[in-house]
Amino acid sequence: MSYREVSVLEIREMLRLWLQGRGLREVARLSGTDRKTVRRYVERAQSCGVDRDGGVEQLTDELLTGVITGVRSKRPTGKSPAWEILTGETELIKAWLDQGLTLTKVHILLGRRGVVVSYRTLHRYATTELGFGKRRRTVRVADCEPGTEVQVDFGRLGLLTDIEGRGRVVKGLIFTAVYSRHMFVYPTYRETLNDVVAGFEAAWVFFDGVFAVVIPDNMKAIVDRANATDPRLNDSFREYAESRGFVVDPARIRRPQDKHLVSYCAPCG
Repeated sequence: MSYREVSVLEIREMLRLWLQGRGLREVARLSGTDRKTVRRYVERAQSCGVDRDGGVEQLTDELLTGVITGVRSKRPTGKSPAWEILTGETELIKAWLDQGLTLTKVHILLGRRGVVVSYRTLHRYATTELGFGKRRRTVRVADCEPGTEVQVDFGRLGLLTDIEGRGRVVKGLIFTAVYSRHMFVYPTYRETLNDVVAGFEAAWVFFDGVFAVVIPDNMKAIVDRANATDPRLNDSFREYAESRGFVVDPARIRRPQDKHLVSYCAPCG
């Protein structure tokens, strides 16, 4: 079902707890259901003649059938009114989630549009209909041939104090060979094009050769405009790549699933 269906056993338990003199909040907690749901079934049971001064023997199969029919007759499509409202906002909700917004923020934005539903209903709808919160399946990327690909990214190495007593952040241009996982780190204070090219030159000396494909993580010195399918490379770096004979293949922005699994540990500052 598109909403959580309350079973007959749960309904019977709600009414049994209510007949014991417990409040709606406590019944909801003990039965594991929503307080509004408890209220609907209790009110329907009362309209069907259930007396709180009576015992659980009132909860016959016929009585429960009448209670369930009365409550669920308001849902001819099998969905709650709030669920139907969210169905009409599916594309917008999906777009917001794809942008990386939290579900709490989505709930706020819907309220501003006049779409007032409980957060619990929105969460249930997002997880059931849109796959929100589900773990993405990991797709293994096949290893390349030795010397073919190298991943490049900046990382923070630590803080150095210069001769004038000022603290300066030291960054590392990190080269990781995809096949062997061998690594080279080029320390630098800046991320300019000149620093990046100097790092590449030092890396080629370390690896004793130039890799055929470089996979940078959209650093500004290499990629002028990051894009999932059509990134625009810096013209100067493109010329450098051509002179050295390697291809630049930037990782996809924000979701680099096409990158191989490599890791590094930066030295402590």
